[in-house]
Amino acid sequence: MSGSIIRTIRNRTVLRAVAAAALTGGCASPEIGSPLSPTPTPGLLDRTPPPAPNPLAYPQPSTPYAPSSAYRRLPDGPVQRASYQPPPGEPGRLPAPAPGPAPVPAAAPDPAPVGVDDFVRLAVERNPRLARANLAIEAARGRHLQAGLYPNPDVAINWDELGDKSSPDRLGILTAPRVSQTIVTGNKLTLAQAVAAREVDQATLELLTERYTVVGTVRSAFYEAYALQRRGEILAELVKLADDAVANGKSLLDAKQIARLDMVQMEVERERFRAELQSVKRELPGVYRRLAAVAGQNALVPSAVVATFDGLPDYDPDRAREAVLAYHPQARAAKVGVDRAQAAVKRAQAEPIPNVTVYAAYIRQFENRSHDGAVGVSMPVPLWNKNQGNIRAAQAELGMAIQNVGQVENELAARVATAYQTYAAARERAEVYRTDLIPRAEETYKLALAAFKGGQFEYLRVIQSQRSVAEARLEYNRSLGEAWRAAAELSGLLLEEWWPEPPPTAPRPGAGPVMLPPAPPGKPKAP
Repeated sequence: MSGSIIRTIRNRTVLRAVAAAALTGGCASPEIGSPLSPTPTPGLLDRTPPPAPNPLAYPQPSTPYAPSSAYRRLPDGPVQRASYQPPPGEPGRLPAPAPGPAPVPAAAPDPAPVGVDDFVRLAVERNPRLARANLAIEAARGRHLQAGLYPNPDVAINWDELGDKSSPDRLGILTAPRVSQTIVTGNKLTLAQAVAAREVDQATLELLTERYTVVGTVRSAFYEAYALQRRGEILAELVKLADDAVANGKSLLDAKQIARLDMVQMEVERERFRAELQSVKRELPGVYRRLAAVAGQNALVPSAVVATFDGLPDYDPDRAREAVLAYHPQARAAKVGVDRAQAAVKRAQAEPIPNVTVYAAYIRQFENRSHDGAVGVSMPVPLWNKNQGNIRAAQAELGMAIQNVGQVENELAARVATAYQTYAAARERAEVYRTDLIPRAEETYKLALAAFKGGQFEYLRVIQSQRSVAEARLEYNRSLGEAWRAAAELSGLLLEEWWPEPPPTAPRPGAGPVMLPPAPPGKPKAP
């Protein structure tokens, strides 16, 4: 056999000793506990994110690659539960009911959430997106474990020259057992685990990304529902005022104080308000169902939400952009991707180092009735295939990972800019309506009504001023809704744990997972 050294040993005791030594040395990993094994270093999640690398050069790691322990630091909160849990036992089949006492009556269903904190708490605890992201971490952990496992030994039994007439009993040569073991060289297992450890870090950061994305989406959907609900309340008030105006108009028409044209105009305004109110009533159930679905529990559809438009948070665009680029999980995951690509390059460069295969065997030759043994060593010769293609691909992927850092940062900055643009414009527009347009419209209506009573204007001027007040109130509500939805998106990008109220203490953005306010007194905690 090419590359093998075969030695015949007549002494059975020596054969057993050599075979035992070969198996012991082959099954033990030379990388575990050896001086070549790197010391584990803290993960990326335990330190301040490093500055962005130079996109024109491949950055070199400052510390040896080692499996990171950062993925063990998961955000608090039972995020593994989802709205659907498969039954135990055979998939697709319901388990048979176990005999026993009468079943206990089912507990009352959870009350539907009504406040923004209720929906956020529900989403963090039960949203399937978070459960899926948590399971992705477990999958990455499994790949990390598998990457460091040593190859199993091979056991073979060979029976050669059966029926050979030169042997008295024609049994030939029996080789049993033949045990071989591959010894991994070049620190390949440690390097492979370094790649897998970075993937675990990325999966952990993806969980944080999903968590804050869900929180921001729930907050935005909540204020969308509240803005529509508030629009319906305003329209209901306007319909009532229009009904009163029509009733008064009939009296004025009978007294010949207004023209028929004014009366028709009042009835048109009333029907317009009624049509818009009916439209809102038809939209509200769908908005409530969407809010429940975004929170992760589509069955808990609220009948109404409780909130206020007071206390809109204040954001600074420059500080918001800096905080997002420094602490957002997507930006940090992109930087971890550079570390992973660096580890993948080193793993590809170590691949050409040949692994060594050792074997030992016991041989029984029935022809001369002897007990023999064999040991051998073999390895591939990297003559033509030196893993050149995979090394080149890994280096290209490293360059892609470096460029991806800038791409992710640009995308996050664009999202912050878009959300802040909507937030600032809507907030400014709402402030103008609150301080200027609505007071002026109400003053105009009062003056027009007083002038009509004094016989100076026609009633049509009163109707027009009343319409201006209604439109100003509806536009003010719409602007507030847009401002709060944009602020909710910014809260998700900024990883705000307490919102819209400021936290009891002012931690830096992204200092930890979402920490929700405690449940109100008297309200049972979610399981």
